[in-house]
Amino acid sequence: MTGTDHSSAGARVQTRISVADPKIMVNLLGPKDEILRLVERTLASDVHVRGNEITITGAPADNATAERLFSELIELIEKGETLSVDAVRRTVAMLEQNTAERPAEVLTLNILSRRGRTIRPKTLGQKRYVDAIDENTIVFGIGPAGTGKTYLAMAKAVQALQAKQVNRIILTRPAVEAGERLGFLPGTLNEKIDPYLRPLYDALHDMLDPETIPRLMQAGTIEVAPLAYMRGRTLNDAFIILDEAQNTTPEQMKMFLTRLGFGAKIVVTGDITQVDLPGGTTSGLRLVREILRNVDDVHFAELSSTDVVRHRLVAEIVDAYARFDADQEEAGQQGVHAVPGRGAGGGRPNRRR
Repeated sequence: MTGTDHSSAGARVQTRISVADPKIMVNLLGPKDEILRLVERTLASDVHVRGNEITITGAPADNATAERLFSELIELIEKGETLSVDAVRRTVAMLEQNTAERPAEVLTLNILSRRGRTIRPKTLGQKRYVDAIDENTIVFGIGPAGTGKTYLAMAKAVQALQAKQVNRIILTRPAVEAGERLGFLPGTLNEKIDPYLRPLYDALHDMLDPETIPRLMQAGTIEVAPLAYMRGRTLNDAFIILDEAQNTTPEQMKMFLTRLGFGAKIVVTGDITQVDLPGGTTSGLRLVREILRNVDDVHFAELSSTDVVRHRLVAEIVDAYARFDADQEEAGQQGVHAVPGRGAGGGRPNRRR
């Protein structure tokens, strides 16, 4: 319950929010009031809590922002969420984008649940990516490390398998460092391909009971294989994920996409800033955006540093590298080599003595 008092002097007004359920108020404050302190630092308005009432004092527009934030946080709690500092920060970030989607809807969209752990999107970009997978036959998830591109795609694949929308899941990656000439590597086939496919196995163990995975793989319900093993096949009634797609050549990308069969869905994930192909080789992921951008039922989901769900520093690292790459490109166009640590005046970098 909210109310606004316009009797305050000047442009500042008071807005009051009554929270009837004490458990909601406790969650809203957080352990040692850490949630409340974060909200206070975030908002332009002053926030005061007494009993079951929150008093917000500030300019009308600032109060409206604060009221909307508390409304979203209260709805998250009512939907069974335990508020965290991370959830509050993501809610604030979404409200600042001022989009039609509401944070409480984004942060409570369940994709998959196992043993009390729920996989769901944590940012607006991730929510739109997940929606695009539902709505399109081929989806490209393009973005930096830590944005959940592969993890969410695999969660959607497991969800589709459990709902019997597909009969099998196929996970594949290009084995770039081996040039896909796996026969030249020592060991058995599994030992040869394990370094390239291990991240996919790890994600599977988060989403399925580990004891069921060998059985599903033996039956062919789940297949994890290098990209070279896709050649010459037609994949029907399958959910197919190509990971690390920035390391495909244009020919490999075409080969993979044309494996699509009836009743199948493809998700291609990659980061075009981390291409490991030999110098001068064009990335199939970069080129495919130009080729397929106007094709119906094909969607390109662009994720950014705002969608990073790892440590806060990961987003800052991604942005710092993007700025550095832009500076390098600009310097290259001007015929100057940019050196990290040098200022605009071209002073000498610090030397270790």
